[in-house]
Amino acid sequence: MLEDAASRRSLIEAVAQDVIDHAEELTALDQAVGDGDHGVNMKRGAEAVLADIDALAEKTLPEALKAIGMALVMKVGGASGPLYGTFFMTLGKSLPEKPNSTDTVAAFDAALQAVMARGKSHPGQKTMLDVLAPALEQLKNDPSPSEALCVAAAEAAEATIPMRAERGRASFLGERSIGHMDPGARSSSLMITKASKILEG
Repeated sequence: MLEDAASRRSLIEAVAQDVIDHAEELTALDQAVGDGDHGVNMKRGAEAVLADIDALAEKTLPEALKAIGMALVMKVGGASGPLYGTFFMTLGKSLPEKPNSTDTVAAFDAALQAVMARGKSHPGQKTMLDVLAPALEQLKNDPSPSEALCVAAAEAAEATIPMRAERGRASFLGERSIGHMDPGARSSSLMITKASKILEG
């Protein structure tokens, strides 16, 4: 899988389109705890990726991921652009051209660590890390894309609802951030779930 341009194109296209399709939901989540621009920003980034889909599909997987990361840094505003950009660029830098399951887990781990360093944050603070970290743990248990990975990502996003935000704009709300799903956790969950389903199927 992903060794030919057509399969890379279908994966990138599906994930980007899913983000676009959920832009309004992401905006609504962010209106509750942040600037209200997460959906718009993520949609802009996804549209930039789709606009370059032909060139991206022709690249090797690591080079495509690095290019996606750069596009997200350039096009997605707020905190999400640099964080998602860092994730995808590190993922690309850490993967060999034809990765096996061990390579994939190690690259995901490196990308997670890079996001933690960039955001000066850690899991448990009501951020995208609260989905990325459980997803990594699931991949360590079973490195193949699976329904279990989709469930882990979805449940992890749900688990941010009772959390009090300690990072980002939502942290200014204090106790009022409790009771709302973190928008970054939701967008992370969406991408992991869609990618897993495409790779599995």
